[in-house]
Amino acid sequence: MKDTFVLGGKEFGSRLIIGTGKYRSFDEMKAAHKASGAQMVTVAVNRVPLDRKTESFLDHLDQAMQILPNTAGCFDAEHAIRTSRLAREALGTEWIKLEVIGDPITLLPDNEQTLEAAKILVKEGFIVLPYFTDDLIMAKKLLDAGCPAVMPLAAPIGSGMGVQNPSNLRIMREQLPDATIIVDAGVGVPSDAAIAMELGADAILMNTAIAEAGDAAQMATAMKLAVQAGRLGYLSGRMPKRLYASASSPIQGAIK
Repeated sequence: MKDTFVLGGKEFGSRLIIGTGKYRSFDEMKAAHKASGAQMVTVAVNRVPLDRKTESFLDHLDQAMQILPNTAGCFDAEHAIRTSRLAREALGTEWIKLEVIGDPITLLPDNEQTLEAAKILVKEGFIVLPYFTDDLIMAKKLLDAGCPAVMPLAAPIGSGMGVQNPSNLRIMREQLPDATIIVDAGVGVPSDAAIAMELGADAILMNTAIAEAGDAAQMATAMKLAVQAGRLGYLSGRMPKRLYASASSPIQGAIK
């Protein structure tokens, strides 16, 4: 069954979005990207030489991948807007993963500043994918502002703790059935990715879980399969939970 993922008018065969940070070498990054099957890669605009005067991971990306610049390192709407404009000029894309951090220790997002920046960037023609806390009301506001998708966190960036508030993601999916929801941040192991997809996420963005694994390429493969399994599980419809046992071989009609 063909199950494509459409975002910003572009169709993707993979529901896994991958990052570029924390890899031990460019070769390791390239191997992980290939193993992941991802077709979109996020790039931190504030942490890479956009003038290409020195070697960086930009020189080692698969040119077929959709580049998704991000505004990591921005702590207010004004800085995020400036960074987005710089990314558009330097990288030739209107796609932007909008991050406005509210706290330098937890790296939790500032939802209000994110919304403020999103409204301006959407008006300027950007395809804005905002990172925010798993808040249903903020999700609605960001979608109303014109964002084609929302990116709620599963847990703090780089924590690897997995989905901390599954009920919030489930509610968001049920209340926003037509919205594109991409879980961003906090996935640590393949089972975390599967759970997020089983809750109804359309895709997952991850970096640290793959880059900091002992074998990044092998973990990338595992994450690819977990995302696929979780998606199929969600589409299949799970069995109901029961307080008591239910025999796998019912006794009705059994020989007595």
